[in-house]
Amino acid sequence: MQKKPAKTAKTPVHGPQHSNQVRIIGGTWKRTPLPVLAALGLRPTPDRVRETVFNWINHLRNANWVEAQVLDLFAGSGALGFEAASRGAKSVLMVDSHSPVVRQLEVIQEKLKADTVQIVRGDAFAVAQSAATRSQRFDLIFLDPPYQQDFLSRILPLCAPLLKEGGLVYAESGVALPLDTDSGAEAEAARPDWLAPWEVIRADKAGMVHFHLLRYKGAAA
Repeated sequence: MQKKPAKTAKTPVHGPQHSNQVRIIGGTWKRTPLPVLAALGLRPTPDRVRETVFNWINHLRNANWVEAQVLDLFAGSGALGFEAASRGAKSVLMVDSHSPVVRQLEVIQEKLKADTVQIVRGDAFAVAQSAATRSQRFDLIFLDPPYQQDFLSRILPLCAPLLKEGGLVYAESGVALPLDTDSGAEAEAARPDWLAPWEVIRADKAGMVHFHLLRYKGAAA
């Protein structure tokens, strides 16, 4: 008797994916693939990390995205910025310094008809400083800079004047940040000055990715 061929296992929605794309997790464009320009060495935030992070944000915002103004300073694949737009953010400003990346983001924006998304080619540090000068304020800022370049220590202080009261910063890095999850005099002494004004709301790790949701302690001042 001939055996029936085994059924092909289904790939989980949030499981391993093709190396040159990620997918939007929720909202209007749920499951839409986003291409990743591998030649530029982009390292998009993994699906399962984004799912966790946006669950955190949904909880803190009571799933209210209608008035959310979002800044994505190292847009890359656009996974974070388009995810926020998909969930109904009022506006999303996406910034990247690489022309091929910006062109790819514009192609995706046009395909999705993402009218609430603005894409800017520019240096993240210069854009942040310019936005602060113009008194722009955001409810949520995404920071997913290249690892091993110490960008977080430079860009995080520039985010403080950009946040609305109660605003949040998502920061991703290759190492855990010594934030308020650590306690004791030794931990306090080891915490660098650029992290001192920030408190961790949530933090987790997936593989080599450390991700943090931060709030500026002086944001209400």
